Amino acid sequence: MNDQLAFAVITPYTIQKSRTGAVIARLLGRCESELIAAHMFAPSRELAEAYAETIRVVDDPEDERLRGLIRNYIRTNLTPDSSGLRRRVLMLVFRGENADEDLRQVAGHLGISCTSGETIRDTYGDLVYSRDGSVKYFEPALLTSDGPDTVLQDLELWLDFAEHESPLLENICVYQDPSRVQRTLVIIKPDSWRRRSLRPGAIIDMFSRTGLRIIGCRLCRISVEQALEFYGPVQQALEKRLGPGIAKKARHVLEHEFGLKLADSIEASLAESVGVPYARHQFERIVEFMTGLDPEGCDAVRRSEPGAAKTLALVYEGEDAVAKIRDVLGPTDPTRAPTGTVRREFGSDVMVNTAHASDSPENAEREMRILRMRDSGFIETVRNCM
Repeated sequence: MNDQLAFAVITPYTIQKSRTGAVIARLLGRCESELIAAHMFAPSRELAEAYAETIRVVDDPEDERLRGLIRNYIRTNLTPDSSGLRRRVLMLVFRGENADEDLRQVAGHLGISCTSGETIRDTYGDLVYSRDGSVKYFEPALLTSDGPDTVLQDLELWLDFAEHESPLLENICVYQDPSRVQRTLVIIKPDSWRRRSLRPGAIIDMFSRTGLRIIGCRLCRISVEQALEFYGPVQQALEKRLGPGIAKKARHVLEHEFGLKLADSIEASLAESVGVPYARHQFERIVEFMTGLDPEGCDAVRRSEPGAAKTLALVYEGEDAVAKIRDVLGPTDPTRAPTGTVRREFGSDVMVNTAHASDSPENAEREMRILRMRDSGFIETVRNCM
């Protein structure tokens, strides 16, 4: 199979109106091609101008009129605003046999239909004409390349820009009370990526009701080494929580099976000899779930390499971000989560509970460090596929 690359850039207006998740849901649910990378950008004027220039001039008058709208849109809406603040866009890169055409079919034509919601642009874009036939308002919802033969050239523009910018956007958003602003990490777990599904986008859409801003986004394959460090505190918690309960069950089995009457004091040794190994086994299953690899079967080299399971890591920023995200996420056990929370809607059990969110700003920083959210893995991933 001769794979192509293709990309979609979700526009500032789409992000501002919290339609990001809905657009991602359409892309992931309908595109045959695989999502291989994601990155938040805040384009400079120079990048926007260069990107606008990639939209070629063509002979067909109607096609050229629409292309002119796109060039003007990029120069007007992807450049910094009147106060100098850069605007957020989200780039998604896909790979597949006919990735460019696949993506274009889902994105839709620039001549947006107001009578249909078949494509992303028909649903979330606008093309409004004045009575004299001139264009009154244009919003394409997302941008794509100018064709399969220009994709690599277009991507190089964005990759060159990314080399000199932080993957976590800084000083992009303005807040009423900066003293309350926090950052928190969300991971959409592997159970949402096992088959083509709109679920990751639907989860992002649910988080959008917090009013928080996405300032970082990375598609990850977490290594065993990263997962062991990330979930290290969970292992100790599991031993404390599960140990006593397993000890009671082990005592009951022994008494029932052998007709013994064991002293209460036996439970302390059973907690150590049976409860702790059980908790460690459960911890290893968490690591396996997040990485797609059995940690016991990995040597030191394989442990440090990217895992086999896909996840999406997002950094949200805003006032009281940690509490707002966890409120929408719901408790660890989906069966006990309130209706309307992410875990109640999409989770299965305590392990397969669809998403993770940091429980404090301090843990968010720790988790972002482990997942290297400040390193631009996006550049390496895309260039390796070019």
